[in-house]
Amino acid sequence: MTYIRKVKTASGGTAVQIVRKQKGKIVDLIHIGSAHNDEELQILLSIATKKLHANQFELFPEVSSTLKVSVRKTYSGLLWETLLKEYEKVGFTMLEDDVFRALCLARIVEPTSKIDSLRVLADMGIETVGRNKVYRCLAKAAEQEYRETISQACFDYIHGETLNVLLYDVTSLYFEVQKEDEFRKPGLSKERRLEPQIIIGLLVDKNGFPLGLQSFEGNKAETKTILPIIKQFQAKHHLNKITVVADAAMLSTSNLNALSEAGYSYIVGSRLNKVPYALAECHQTAEMKDQEIVVEEYESYRIVYQYRSQRAALDLRNIEKQIEKAKKVIEGKTSANRTKFLTIDTNSKRLNHELIQKARSLAGIKGYVTNLDIPNEEVIACYHQLFQVEAAFRMAKSDLKARPIYHRKRDSIEAHLTIVMAALAIGKNIEVQTGISIKQFVKLLRPIRSGVITINGNETIAEPETPESVKDILKKLSSGH
Repeated sequence: MTYIRKVKTASGGTAVQIVRKQKGKIVDLIHIGSAHNDEELQILLSIATKKLHANQFELFPEVSSTLKVSVRKTYSGLLWETLLKEYEKVGFTMLEDDVFRALCLARIVEPTSKIDSLRVLADMGIETVGRNKVYRCLAKAAEQEYRETISQACFDYIHGETLNVLLYDVTSLYFEVQKEDEFRKPGLSKERRLEPQIIIGLLVDKNGFPLGLQSFEGNKAETKTILPIIKQFQAKHHLNKITVVADAAMLSTSNLNALSEAGYSYIVGSRLNKVPYALAECHQTAEMKDQEIVVEEYESYRIVYQYRSQRAALDLRNIEKQIEKAKKVIEGKTSANRTKFLTIDTNSKRLNHELIQKARSLAGIKGYVTNLDIPNEEVIACYHQLFQVEAAFRMAKSDLKARPIYHRKRDSIEAHLTIVMAALAIGKNIEVQTGISIKQFVKLLRPIRSGVITINGNETIAEPETPESVKDILKKLSSGH
């Protein structure tokens, strides 16, 4: 005997099932779905009826059904609605631009070109816009300075008036073009590329939430990017006391002096070209202990050095790898290409033992320059938050594919970066609230599809079943900021 049954679920819904019994025992059970209202229940009963008749046609040839059920389309409604709420939560709806919103959220779901984003939107079940609207949106974003609005919304969202620490870093984005222009120029590339590039400076808070993004010419020195973006940010938001945390690449005497003169506190990584005198003294008397700190005091700043055994072990392993690489070049097993510890003369190739010894003596040591009067451990802890900027750049360049290879004019490039910054803010906010990466978040929610079902010519929406694990993630978002 085969029949349809309705069963109450723990969540208060009604499960619709097709059950087959033999001698009073259930031998087969097909779960059609769970309904949470009468409309959904009728849809599931209709689907079950059609399936039952299809399966029993040979047993009951006289039974026929006039019910016609078809799925017109499916779409990732849950993911889209969730992203819309996060977009609104951060405050970007003040732009009042549905096309910009669509491009921003599409980039989170699947980073691709602006035109191909229309395919992503269609797959999500969103009514697509024409190409001309996309191009007009990019022009509008540049003309009306959307990035200023987005930066302000980000600042307001984290209650930036209480902000006292800013993390700053730069990266480069290259273009697959041979001819440079006044903006895209060859320069020192983070990715060791030779093509024309631009420099991007990014300001984030201690959680990696973006607060400011500025682009510079590709040949701009990294050290000359920090002051303009910090000063602009402080002036815009009327902040009094700011501590700037930046990587060693930002370190220069003129930069530190300029930061001090402008009234900023700073914590900056120190480049180690030789073993500091204070550390050399320690090495002479005894082995350095794990997390041991040595300080060098100067007139207006101090350098805090710390030795960590775990870092030393990693450094030494990398040194050995570089030595092996250099040896292979010497033996002719591989070509010389940016090989460390290798000295090449006119007639010979040999290991640079002096450089190797120097690298080994610096293994495990990290320096931090600051003009703050706070405990040394706090200086180090604050600097280590810089990984949040690096994580933000990784998200932008990998998960969000920030490289604007399809744009040539500066306005289009700037509009593209504005979309990336907005997507970065939403993605980072989701990561902070849920504890999972934005890539994993999309991977979990995108396959959960809603459907547009036609029953005897009448259209209705069939909502998907949401796994408990996804419900738990969504609860974290609803109870978040």
